[in-house]
Amino acid sequence: MLELSFTGTVIEWRGPAPYYYLPLTEEAAEDVHEVRQVATYGWGVIPVTARIGEVEFETSLFPKDGGYLLPLKDAVRRPAAITVGDEISVEVTVRF
Repeated sequence: MLELSFTGTVIEWRGPAPYYYLPLTEEAAEDVHEVRQVATYGWGVIPVTARIGEVEFETSLFPKDGGYLLPLKDAVRRPAAITVGDEISVEVTVRF
């Protein structure tokens, strides 16, 4: 198990619908990169449990440009009023 804590700025990717992500810091991405071979279940995605404040949720990190993005589901963002440009802290546990 790999546990990470970091702070980052929420970004938006616009496709057919907007998606919100928290990019991992370079240091956190390097830590994930070290365990990616045993943690991934395919296509480079990494299963994680994340916590923002009191909200815990399961998702997968997406590889992007040598780093990783943490998807922020509406069910997580809306109660905490998280939007693009917000700086938030998160705890992430990589599930093996």
